[in-house]
Amino acid sequence: MEPRPGPAEIFRQAFLLAVLVAVAAVAAPLQAQAPQRERTGTPQATGALHTVRTIPEACTRLEGMYTGDPAQPYRLQPVDTAPGCRQRARYVDPAQARPDAGAGWVLDDLVRVPDAACPDRQALVRVWRKPVDQTLELDGQGRVRIYLQDAQKQAAAGQMRELPEYSAQLELAGRCG
Repeated sequence: MEPRPGPAEIFRQAFLLAVLVAVAAVAAPLQAQAPQRERTGTPQATGALHTVRTIPEACTRLEGMYTGDPAQPYRLQPVDTAPGCRQRARYVDPAQARPDAGAGWVLDDLVRVPDAACPDRQALVRVWRKPVDQTLELDGQGRVRIYLQDAQKQAAAGQMRELPEYSAQLELAGRCG
């Protein structure tokens, strides 16, 4: 028969547990802000239009360009990839979306675009993704059944399934001159 732990041992274990919980609570938000992917593009010349990132689910391509204008040195804009593309996600303007890890957004990608004319300056493009639960109900045979008439009724009633969302934020880092 093992001896029971004394009050000092119980206090020590409780204290260690409290420290572990506090560390996890602090580390979880910090980890959520780390991008899932991080990459650096090739240095871009002023006036050269280039693709920063393609989001195939949203049928969107993010195009950027160093403008040479001191008021707006870099311009980032979303562009549709193809007219017949079927969206499985939506691209939302960052001013409207306000992507934040606390609101369920995940920092999906961080793309650094260096300025060829000024090596100390780079555009930082943060691509955020807001996932949604897309599990479909299974029938008695364990298969997903989607019937056209039911889908049309849902669409007419405005009860379409929610789509994941993407958004991108631009920030300039470094100085020129």
